[in-house]
Amino acid sequence: MLYVEIYTRKWLGFNIYREVLGGYCMGGKFKWTKFENCDINDPFFNSLKQDYPEFPQWFMKKSKNGESALVCEDEKGLCAFLYLKEEKEPIELIDQILPSKKRIKIGTLKLDERIQGQRLGEGAVGVALWRWQESEAEEIYLTVFPKHTLLIELIEKFGFTYMGKNKRGENIYLKSKKKINYSDPFKAFPFLNPYFEKAGYIPIYDYYHDTLFPYSELYNTKQEVEEKAAANGITKVFIGFPTSNLHHKVGEPVIIYRIDTKAEKNKQYKSAATSFCTLTNLTIIKSDNIPNIDLDKFIKLAGNKTVYSPEELEQFFYEKKNIVLIEMVYNGFFGKGENITFKELNEKGLFNDYPYNIVLSREQFISILEMGGKDVSNIIINKT
Repeated sequence: MLYVEIYTRKWLGFNIYREVLGGYCMGGKFKWTKFENCDINDPFFNSLKQDYPEFPQWFMKKSKNGESALVCEDEKGLCAFLYLKEEKEPIELIDQILPSKKRIKIGTLKLDERIQGQRLGEGAVGVALWRWQESEAEEIYLTVFPKHTLLIELIEKFGFTYMGKNKRGENIYLKSKKKINYSDPFKAFPFLNPYFEKAGYIPIYDYYHDTLFPYSELYNTKQEVEEKAAANGITKVFIGFPTSNLHHKVGEPVIIYRIDTKAEKNKQYKSAATSFCTLTNLTIIKSDNIPNIDLDKFIKLAGNKTVYSPEELEQFFYEKKNIVLIEMVYNGFFGKGENITFKELNEKGLFNDYPYNIVLSREQFISILEMGGKDVSNIIINKT
């Protein structure tokens, strides 16, 4: 069957480009690592020792218990550290006590100053929230001193709510599955807004897809996926050149469709839906050769988010008839062995047009999630 091969040529009307800059830890990578394999004398831990005098004793206890953390290390040493734990105790604040219930605590989340401009923090928080989503815990929380303003901005972006202070003077930030904030996709992450009415596809060629979404296709274990996700971040930014108007809207979910270009036979079994995202921004840079913003603003908007130089962006600006900048938050993936082939989608009437023209109903989108082995009740929650 040549359906996929023929349509692939036509899909070039909307070219998807590479992943945004950042997300890699100064030549290092994230890895789930035993406490005992981390050097507590690394200068990375100095600020934690200053904030928490008992930190060395706590660290040694975790080491003796064989516990692990998600860490990133480069040629200078540790540059990121995430530790999670399950709890069921009450949380004591100065003016109230939060009753005991199943919670995930982000026990430690630290990023070194030298990587503050990268998206490692976003990726680490994303991993923590994915773990929480998969757990039976109703809430996830962390404690943070008010002086750590960048960390507070990050967790507030992801929908954590200030609950008060504890006796140590730390702020308590908490997120509950019963009170998800659907005002924007980041605050709702990793859950999808239950009030969407339609969805769509975004097709990406394999050589772009596997750079942008490496954990959607090739990795077998949850830990491998989390390590890649933390390093790559969960915000995806693209520059595209559509040939017609898109039906996609900010806040709507989309299915990421990987177009296989390597298979010579049975392409219908190779190209597949791998992931699902939520659109967070859709900026029309240029439409029918008429710019909506000037060149300088385009370069400022896109220049620090793509691998392209200002010169390349300028070339696009003057040569392309239509230019769109799309941003998405990466809600989840189906995973190796669960990706849904073109053949399966087509047989169920879910892929019968150019991908950008396909409007998926709410029921069809949910059907695709189920075909990918996802528990929809744990992805779309809290609809009243």
